[in-house]
Amino acid sequence: MRAAWLLVPALAALSAYYVYLPLPGAVSDPWKLMLLDATFRAVQQTCHLIHYLRLSHHLIVLNYLICTFDKLKSVSSEDVKITDAVFDGVEVRVFEPPAKGDESLKRSVVYIHGGGWALASARTSLYNNLCRIMAESLNAVVVSVEYRLVPEVCFPEQYHDALRATKHFLQPDVLAEYSVDPSRIAISGDSAGGNLAAAVCQQLSKDEDLPVRPKLQALIYPVLQAFDFNTPSYQQNMNMPVLPRYVMINYWIDYINGNYDLAHELLVNNHTALNVGRALSFRARLNWTSLLPPSFKKNYEPVVQSTGSEAIVERLPALLDVRAVPLLADDARCARRSRTYVLTCENDVLRDDGAMYAARLERAGVPVTLDHFHDCFHGCMIFTVWPTDFSAGVKTRNSYIKWLDENL
Repeated sequence: MRAAWLLVPALAALSAYYVYLPLPGAVSDPWKLMLLDATFRAVQQTCHLIHYLRLSHHLIVLNYLICTFDKLKSVSSEDVKITDAVFDGVEVRVFEPPAKGDESLKRSVVYIHGGGWALASARTSLYNNLCRIMAESLNAVVVSVEYRLVPEVCFPEQYHDALRATKHFLQPDVLAEYSVDPSRIAISGDSAGGNLAAAVCQQLSKDEDLPVRPKLQALIYPVLQAFDFNTPSYQQNMNMPVLPRYVMINYWIDYINGNYDLAHELLVNNHTALNVGRALSFRARLNWTSLLPPSFKKNYEPVVQSTGSEAIVERLPALLDVRAVPLLADDARCARRSRTYVLTCENDVLRDDGAMYAARLERAGVPVTLDHFHDCFHGCMIFTVWPTDFSAGVKTRNSYIKWLDENL
């Protein structure tokens, strides 16, 4: 009995030590965020152990666990009809609200989910719930793209899947099948899905044969560059849940089919040092000292190596491929963008990716709304359902849907 009395406090202390993280004072629901992060870390460590034992790839195991515990069947309700389809070889889930009155055509959103190009699904409850609410609130047809994931495929296959599904949907006969107004279509996505949405919109803008073009693009805390892993937001939030800097670097390495032995080289920006000739022409396009407002730059200093390794870019050419890194697009390509919404969170390593893209688009003459949340964190918008229900999620989701409602 005495041992039990000693063991219980010890376990409680260990649990508290594992869960507790120092967080910025402005973060909403801090203890709930700590618990979410602790759960993520525990699951990820288990998956990495399985990977180390060579039983399976850690991302396969992690995604299996996510989908096993979170998958929903394709069940329609009287409010929204949910069906699964295949668009040019790519699986999609379509959310259709019922017709209202004499309305003949609806607006539409093509949505590309996040998850580091490796996790989640259009069929999980988190994205299923988001897309259903979007369809109901906007009275819009929402097409959620089920692109293939790492490690099954790497770049550029995720990009090709998103592009093929979107172009298929934009065909006049397909839009007519779903009663969609061709002049009221948005392309949207969060995190890695925001990366794919931005890259798809860039490609669509230069496709002269496309009969229908999107009216809007809406990017939710998008990941847009692998050029500089020491922007102010990367430095400020390097250990921030649920996306620390080292995790984002590993997602990039997995996406572009690299090796983890390059992680430190990327972290210190050796791949874009001043002696890396292939990177020089892009430097001005990601100069955060001129693109970010003072409230984002704070007192951080640029990390620019004078000597690095050209071999990194030779091994991983996707680091400078605009299809993977939309922020590298030239000014002419930026100028062809549709009206744009960019949502950023203060407590997110990707905050400055979105802010820099918004600034570049605005300078190119594109109407841009930068919707910044000081108390929110990466990924929060999909966390609106118990037990991962965050006030930050509801707030960001409502703001995003409001912008779409007013502009689409």
